[in-house]
Amino acid sequence: MKFIQRLGYYLSGFVVGIIMLMFFLGGKKTSCDWGLDARVLKDIRNKERVVSEDALVFFKEKQIDTSYISYILEAGDINFKQSNIEAKPCKIYQVEGEVDEQKLGLIFENCDSTAVLKRVFNLK
Repeated sequence: MKFIQRLGYYLSGFVVGIIMLMFFLGGKKTSCDWGLDARVLKDIRNKERVVSEDALVFFKEKQIDTSYISYILEAGDINFKQSNIEAKPCKIYQVEGEVDEQKLGLIFENCDSTAVLKRVFNLK
C-alpha cells in the first residue's frame, strides 16, 4: 500500500472520528479542565459558597459588587505559593484576579461541601 493511500485512510478515519465527537459532545456542557488551577477553580465554583463578614465589609468599602467573585473564579489564577493545600480539614487557596483595574486576592477555605471566602485584599 502506498503512502498516499495510507494517508487517505488515516485522514478519512480522523475526520469521521471528529464528526462523531462533535455529534455526541456537541450539546453537552463538557469541559476539559486538566490543569491544576482549572480543577481547583472548578471545584470551588461548583460548591456552595459562603462569604464571611470580613469579605463583605471589603466589598462594601471598595464599592465592588459581590458578583465579581464568580468572575474571578472563572478568569483568575491560584497562587499555590501562598496557598496551604496541606491544611486540615479544609484546604486554603489564594485566588488572584483583576476587577475594574484592581488586582484582588481572595482567600478561600475549600471544604468538602462548601467553599468559604474568608478574606479579600488588594494585590500590589
